[in-house]
Amino acid sequence: MKEVPVYLFLGFLESGKTKFIQETFEDERFDSGEKTLLLVCEEGELEYDFSRFAVKNFVTEFLPPEELTVENLTKLAQKHKIERVVAECNGMTPLDAFFEAMPDGWLIAQVMTFFDATTFMQYNRNMRQLVFDKIQYADMVVFNRFQTEFSQEEFHKVVRAVSRRPDIVYEYSDGKAVYDEIADPLPYDVNAKIIEIEDKDYAYFYRDLVEDTAKYKGKLVRVKGLVAVDKKLKAGTIVIGRHIMTCCEADIAYSGLVCLHASNLPLKTRDWVTVTARIDIEFHKVYGQEGPVLKATELEYTAPPEQEIATFY
Repeated sequence: MKEVPVYLFLGFLESGKTKFIQETFEDERFDSGEKTLLLVCEEGELEYDFSRFAVKNFVTEFLPPEELTVENLTKLAQKHKIERVVAECNGMTPLDAFFEAMPDGWLIAQVMTFFDATTFMQYNRNMRQLVFDKIQYADMVVFNRFQTEFSQEEFHKVVRAVSRRPDIVYEYSDGKAVYDEIADPLPYDVNAKIIEIEDKDYAYFYRDLVEDTAKYKGKLVRVKGLVAVDKKLKAGTIVIGRHIMTCCEADIAYSGLVCLHASNLPLKTRDWVTVTARIDIEFHKVYGQEGPVLKATELEYTAPPEQEIATFY
């Protein structure tokens, strides 16, 4: 089956999606000759000016969120012999609804998310899960209507709490676009003789370890965690981790690391321990693939952290 690249443009009403798509279709460099479906999944405030499109081989279809199904999208693809898709999706619709409706062969090529900077913090406070949903898969996050009195760092922190993947662009009211160049130093010294992970930093440590595992090979780390014991594992093998809340209570998940130890402590599930260990990278059946394995040199009981759920805040 021929692969169909899908370009997703996400955001709430009046966030700037339509304007950006209009400019994209006016760009001759986007005119690859492929039959392009411009799929509109909301009725926005702006209308497209098709007469200005440099892309000529295109069709437009309106499909409201409740009609996003594999059957409907397959019919459109077959009807128009689609080779490329540009989809404008409303921020109030969970992104999984679109993913689940994608026909076989449709592949996400790029995800761009747009926010109105003047209302973003309010959306983030009141509809955090929807904001998280629109950032987690994004390749670029654009803040339109950014104002000089706004703090780039404040917006930056919200995005980076969700993902370190996307580029961030601040587009000011005068049309000036500024790329985010704020550095994200880790809250601990990864080159220390022993990397000390404070209770408040476990979420950052776990994410960085998973995303950049090779960096930690052979490093010594001291970290507090919640024990999980499974009788199917060999003696001296446990999992140590924390529950992490990335977005909201609905997505709290236990994020643990395999730990090999020679301790005689009668460890059981839900014990809190502090472990000092060397990090090796090797296959383990808990992961089903290669991953970080803690090889403990010290292991002792400890009190739970003041905040048992680890977060990025």
